[in-house]
Amino acid sequence: MTYEEAINFVQSAAAAGIKPGLERISALAARLGNPHRRLRCVHVGGTNGKGSTVSMLASILAAGGYKVGMFTSPHLHSYTERFRINGRTIPPGRFAAVVAEVKPELRALGEAGVVPTEFEIHTALAFKYFAEEGVDMAVIEVGLGGRFDATNIILPEVTVITNVAVDHTDYLGDDIRGIAGEKAGIAKRRVPMVTGADGEALAVIKWSCQALHAPLYVLGRDFYPLPNEEGLGGQVLDVYGWWGESRDLIIRVLGRHQQENAAIAVAAARLLAENGWRLDGSAVKKGLATAVWPGRFEIISGQPTVVLDGAHNTAGAVALKQALEDYFPHRRLVLVMGMLADKERHQAVGFLCPMAAAVVVTRPPGLRAGDWRELATFARQEAAAVYEVEDIPAAVAQGLALAGPEDVVVITGSLYLIAEARAVLVGQEALGLNL
Repeated sequence: MTYEEAINFVQSAAAAGIKPGLERISALAARLGNPHRRLRCVHVGGTNGKGSTVSMLASILAAGGYKVGMFTSPHLHSYTERFRINGRTIPPGRFAAVVAEVKPELRALGEAGVVPTEFEIHTALAFKYFAEEGVDMAVIEVGLGGRFDATNIILPEVTVITNVAVDHTDYLGDDIRGIAGEKAGIAKRRVPMVTGADGEALAVIKWSCQALHAPLYVLGRDFYPLPNEEGLGGQVLDVYGWWGESRDLIIRVLGRHQQENAAIAVAAARLLAENGWRLDGSAVKKGLATAVWPGRFEIISGQPTVVLDGAHNTAGAVALKQALEDYFPHRRLVLVMGMLADKERHQAVGFLCPMAAAVVVTRPPGLRAGDWRELATFARQEAAAVYEVEDIPAAVAQGLALAGPEDVVVITGSLYLIAEARAVLVGQEALGLNL
């Protein structure tokens, strides 16, 4: 089986759409020998910042000398990005081999009327790959929600909920307490949890942890970041917590929200250290300094400057607005934007479009784009110059044409849009792609 054949098989064998529930993943994992039970894990959920936090924590663990698996979603450019060990993506040939081993089990389940979703298959592939490779620790990102997410069959040593905001309303609703309840479903009995949630969401998480006798460590109460320096090359911060202090930490990702993500990763690492993992201050410092996460306030230098940021919901738009005000005050902005239909388009537009001299609305890839032009209707209520360009490369070109050499072109919205725009700007050859 080739890599391309493996991708096609997974997509064709999977049930369509998103179907919350643990029955299918449990059945598939059982047929594979329950590889997740051989893994030591950290489970990371939340609305925004999951990927960045996973990347930072995995990097800290690797800097401590451990072999670390990292499972994230979605990918930017290649399926192999979802499955990493010490930062290296799974080789395409190995991905194909793992899929070939799983293929008969999927067919057997299908004959019994059990058809896992594509994400459930990816999750099982990650468990199998990490178990076969003998990773010391796997850092696992929740796909959607938490309670009924396919990843929630693991028994982690630490759980994390980065924050809670409205997102995926078709599946999670728009009630913050209900969303928090779903995310708090990853809490496990007597397993410590770290969170950056606040307000009503934090109250729900506290209740869940108390019911399970799970120690809870809260950003702003038990630990907090204190920034020292900020620039386009990165940030320097200190993190203070129950363990003492972690000084002069360098992170390469930008934005105030990333300071919080870094503090959460440090807190999780400290809990692991208290559980016997060899993670000293040097591992924390080295791990954070080497962690990268493309497409999240990623700056591509040039004339004009280009910023790529996957702000796909209201909370993300707020964070992006703050970062633009911090890093590019008084600079003329051109916005290239595309959001999926199940996102809070109107609210995101309200935060971002008033900042822009011009807005180019484009269509994200995939069926979930829905009526992509609706975003332009909202944008015209906030900005004077709004353009509709369906093709993403053409939309990027339009945005660059509207900007002067000292301006900033901000490409934001769906990560699927960010991926295609990034391939256009950086170049498929430079990314090692064959799209």
